Amino acid sequence: MNNEEMHDMKNMDMDHSTMDMSGNHMMMHGGHMMNMGDLRQKFWISLVLAIPVFILSPFMGLKLPFQVQFPGSDWIVLVLATILFFYGGKPFISGAKGELMSKQPAMMTLITMGISVAYIYSLYAFVENNLLHSSTHIMDFFWELASLIVIMLLGHWIEMKSTMSAGNALQKIASLVPSKVHMVHDDQTMDHDISMVKAGNIIEVRAGESVPLDGHIISGSSYINESLITGESKAIKKEIGSKVVGGSINGEGTIRVKVDKSSGEGYLSQISKLVSDAQNNRSKTQMLADRVSSWLFYAALTVGIIAFVYWLIFGDMNTALNRLVAVLVIACPHALGLAIPLVMSRSTSIAATNGLIIRDNQAMENSRKIDYVAMDKTGTLTEGKFTVNGLQSLDKSIDSKNLLSIIAGIEGGSSHPIASSIVSYAKDKEVQPAAIDNIQALKGYGMSASFDNRQYYLVNMKYLNEHEISLDKKLVQTYLDKGNTISYLVADKKVLGFVALGDRIKKNTIEFIKELKARNITPIMLTGDNKEAAAIMAKQMGIDEFRAELLPEDKHQVIKQLELSGHHVMMVGDGINDAPSLASATIGVAIGAGTDVAIDSADVVLYNSDPSDIIKFLKLSHNTYKKTVENLWWGAGYNIIAIPLAAGILAGVGFVLSPAVGAVVMSLSTVVVALNALTLKM
Repeated sequence: MNNEEMHDMKNMDMDHSTMDMSGNHMMMHGGHMMNMGDLRQKFWISLVLAIPVFILSPFMGLKLPFQVQFPGSDWIVLVLATILFFYGGKPFISGAKGELMSKQPAMMTLITMGISVAYIYSLYAFVENNLLHSSTHIMDFFWELASLIVIMLLGHWIEMKSTMSAGNALQKIASLVPSKVHMVHDDQTMDHDISMVKAGNIIEVRAGESVPLDGHIISGSSYINESLITGESKAIKKEIGSKVVGGSINGEGTIRVKVDKSSGEGYLSQISKLVSDAQNNRSKTQMLADRVSSWLFYAALTVGIIAFVYWLIFGDMNTALNRLVAVLVIACPHALGLAIPLVMSRSTSIAATNGLIIRDNQAMENSRKIDYVAMDKTGTLTEGKFTVNGLQSLDKSIDSKNLLSIIAGIEGGSSHPIASSIVSYAKDKEVQPAAIDNIQALKGYGMSASFDNRQYYLVNMKYLNEHEISLDKKLVQTYLDKGNTISYLVADKKVLGFVALGDRIKKNTIEFIKELKARNITPIMLTGDNKEAAAIMAKQMGIDEFRAELLPEDKHQVIKQLELSGHHVMMVGDGINDAPSLASATIGVAIGAGTDVAIDSADVVLYNSDPSDIIKFLKLSHNTYKKTVENLWWGAGYNIIAIPLAAGILAGVGFVLSPAVGAVVMSLSTVVVALNALTLKM
């Protein structure tokens, strides 16, 4: 991963939110990036500017009890309103420009239309009333302009705060590798930028440093933490010839590595690309409020033009202009701008008190489509705490004590739950782990090691099958029937013995699976275990569909295949190897005890690490969506009724909606939206 790629990763545009280097959060609207700190500042400054406007300017022609006017007050209002329009309205005007350039007018365009018409017409009214001294007083919309800008800034600030933690996954991945490397030149080291390193170069990795790039050790030995591959903290002893992966953490030793893959080609870069692609694809979904705003924009513009032409023909210019302005200003979405942010803010608060962190509000809407929930097994559905349930020698050349000694020696350099259980078991049996050499990880199979001039392999059933190593399954069937995970010790293409370990199912898992099925959602378990053990465990949990013997990257393919088949998938996982799957799924759910990268790739985080909290999320999502639709009807319903009335559709029977009455109803709809949001419950 070179500097340019890392820079691109860290600054990738995302539709919902991202973070700049100072820690401020930003949001995209119509191609315009708004910084959260700037938006907060704009709101408070705009509010200060708006208060004098509220006091000095009539409310749609109505003078309220707290309002005052004096000679020159109109000029003060004009100056303050002008600053408000160009300063407070800037985010919306810039956002509208982006929406119109992409030919997708939505909320920003609707707001911009409202504030622009209000300001321009009010400017015209000011000139007529104060400079040309027109005989007929023309009503201005400065009060409406100020209130719309302040309310819209508040709504977008609330929306941004509720989603501000989303989108940091790529930054987390990028931070796993250093920007500088110690490159070896004629046995001397010099620090270089990582982008200068090519395949075949030799680099030095010192104690405690991250391995910059994929390669193999040519000098030295150390223990390497490869949790980015396994999803578990795993320290493996690495010696000359051992492969290392960029992003893994070196232990106490100093090693020299010959680079196999240059920056941008290694495992970490591939993971980054998958996460990046998935996030970009997902971010194309429009929010429901934007779609409603788009409809209102076209409706208001169409009705306004028709009204203008009609009254120009059957009335006069002043009436036609008044009707046009009334329609376009009344279309301004005070309530609509707050409809979703207020519900989402309330929903986020409820979620937090129930063990949920909602990182992408779009997940709330998407939850209605979910028909598959794919789940990692270890640590998600199970406790991830293994106990040794069986140890048996199958060869006369080795007894049970020596078998355990060799297995414990191979697992001694690892902190994986299975390894820790075996080492602890050996200690309880007072068996000293063998002095094993040259331990290496066999991706997807287990480990290999040397001892007493003999090569050993501690592997799974998949390895035995692929290498045609015979085993009478009757010898292990009892353990498989109980859902144990079995590791086989192999030497000279012969199984010397095995160790069987069991993992406990989490207490709420079985009830959780029943709840999913009751909602017509199909649960599917994903695991690296052999098929027999996976089948037993799935049966105990009540899961009918599972995928076993998966390599880390296989999970992503499972999700992809399900979605290509027309399904909407929720993925639940906890490791960095789950990050692409979490990002590409319709909804990604991370277990709170998992890695930072997995969490930052997810839409929802279960910080109690309890999968049954997913049911809480589904219930809350249902209620949130219902409340959102209600608020949209309150917000947009007002416009649907008010726009044709403002256009004069009932003028024939003597009724025309005045801007003043329209403003009162608009304010009431805003209050209703706010109160309705507060009634949201789990």
